[in-house]
Amino acid sequence: MMDSNIVIKVTDATVRFNKATESYNGLKEYVIKMLKGELMFQEFLALKDVNLEIRKGESWGLIGTNGSGKSTLLKLICGILKPYKGRVEVKGSIAPLIELGAGFDPELTARENIYLNGAVLGHKKAFMQQHFNEIIEFAELEEFIDVPLKNFSSGMAARLGFAIATIVKPDILIVDEVLAVGDAAFQEKCKKRMEKMLEGGTTLLFVSHSIEQVKELCKNIVWIDKGNVRACGKAEDIIPLYD
Repeated sequence: MMDSNIVIKVTDATVRFNKATESYNGLKEYVIKMLKGELMFQEFLALKDVNLEIRKGESWGLIGTNGSGKSTLLKLICGILKPYKGRVEVKGSIAPLIELGAGFDPELTARENIYLNGAVLGHKKAFMQQHFNEIIEFAELEEFIDVPLKNFSSGMAARLGFAIATIVKPDILIVDEVLAVGDAAFQEKCKKRMEKMLEGGTTLLFVSHSIEQVKELCKNIVWIDKGNVRACGKAEDIIPLYD
């Protein structure tokens, strides 16, 4: 059983993917080889024996180069991926902002996507109606309410996603690089909202290639390199090692 203050516990977690070792000329060849048992794969370990304990109200930054395993770890914590080995325990509600556009339908308008994404996050229609104007105002999309999302810029979509995900105070907020597409003013707006949520006891997991953003928001750091945790601890101790 987890300590009552621990909201995320990752124990000896390994994530394995299979990479094709040869290319195939279309779906037909792939299916034929699959039926014959001739598909060749190479094992790839995206995360290797990761151990991590995160307590309620803590702020953690995940740092590392592209492909190091940061997003894989977040997806493991969200339950999108299951560990090949090991265990992941999570206590409380999660608001995930992992992939730009996740939970949105590009053919639907901003208005329609607010209710769709709210349903994905488990909110009832009445709740979304109650907070509709607040979401639109925070996302600064008053003039685009009935425009299909496919016509939005990536920054506009990110603003809408963040506004919906943070309309309530989740136990755990997970943010993975999606704010990088927003302008400086909106990033500052999001930073203030996340700081307010941290003050209210929300736990934050934050991924950014901007070490300055990580320093501003996170008191703790996990440095992941090629699927391995290179270092884990207080930000002031880990960031100099990474730099």
